[in-house]
Amino acid sequence: MKYGINLPNFGPQITPAGMVTWATEAERAGFDAVLVSDHVALTDDAHRRSPAPFFDSLATLAWLAGQTSTIRLGAGVLIGTHRHPIALARATATIDQLSGGRFIAGVGAGWAPAAFDVLGVPFDERGRLTDGVLDILVAAWTSATIEYPGMQAAHRIHTGPKPAQLPHPPLWIGGNGAAALARVNRIGTAWHPLHPSRKTCAAGTQRLLKGKLFAPRVFFLPAADPIPDAIRPLGYGTPGQIRADMKFLGDLGADTIVLDTDPGDQRLRRSWQEDLELLRLAAEVLEMQ
Repeated sequence: MKYGINLPNFGPQITPAGMVTWATEAERAGFDAVLVSDHVALTDDAHRRSPAPFFDSLATLAWLAGQTSTIRLGAGVLIGTHRHPIALARATATIDQLSGGRFIAGVGAGWAPAAFDVLGVPFDERGRLTDGVLDILVAAWTSATIEYPGMQAAHRIHTGPKPAQLPHPPLWIGGNGAAALARVNRIGTAWHPLHPSRKTCAAGTQRLLKGKLFAPRVFFLPAADPIPDAIRPLGYGTPGQIRADMKFLGDLGADTIVLDTDPGDQRLRRSWQEDLELLRLAAEVLEMQ
C-alpha cells in the first residue's frame, strides 16, 4: 500500500516556497504522490472552503515536475468540464512528459454551482458532460489524431505529445456515489472518494470491477486523546486509531491512500511551515521509511 499527501495549494497560509517545500519534503519522507486541488473560477461558494489565493492546479503541477524527481504528481481532482477537453488533454499529456511519467489525472464532476454558471456549463448536466470529457481525454492520450466537432464542421486534431505513461496516465475518478463508481468501472483506473465514511468505502469497493483500484483521500488529523468511533472520520484520532484506519482501508484493497491535513475550517489552518510538521508526523506514524 502506498501513501500520498494532499498539498493545500490555496489560502493565505501557502506560498510558492511552501508548495515546493511540501512536495520535496514529501518525496524525501517516502510518500508516493502529492496531489493538489482544482478550481478554475473561485466563486464565493468554493472560496469559503478553499480561499484565495488559489494557485492553478495544472500550472503548479508542471512547475513541481521540475522541482522533484521521483514522487508522482496529481490532481485530486480536476473539474472535468471547466476546461476545454482538447486543452485539458494536451496540458495533462505535457505534464506527464515533463515529469517523466509521474502524472496522476484525477477527474471529478464538481460541486460548486456558481462556478458552472460563470463558465457557461450547465450544472445539472455535469455528470453527462464529464463522461464526454473522459472519453475525449482517453482518445486524445492514446491516438495521434482525433475527430472533434467544431461549430461548423468536425475537424482532425493532432494530439501530440503523447503521455509518457502507456496507455495513458492513471485516471482517478473523484466522487463518493454510484455515478463515480460507474465511471471508474467504465473508463477509470481508480476510485478516489473524498473523506468517505467506513460504510461508503466498504460498499463502494464491493462494486468495483476486478482490476480497478481504490485510492481514497482521508484526513490525517492526529489527536492526543482517543476519539469515539461513532463521530470519528477516517484519519482523525490518536496515532493508534489512525494506523487502525489505514489497516481497515488496506484490508479493503486500497492501492494508495491520500492523506489530507487540511481541517476544512480555514480558521484552524496554521502557517505552511507549522502544517509541514503534520506531513513529517504522518511519515513517522505510518512508518514510511
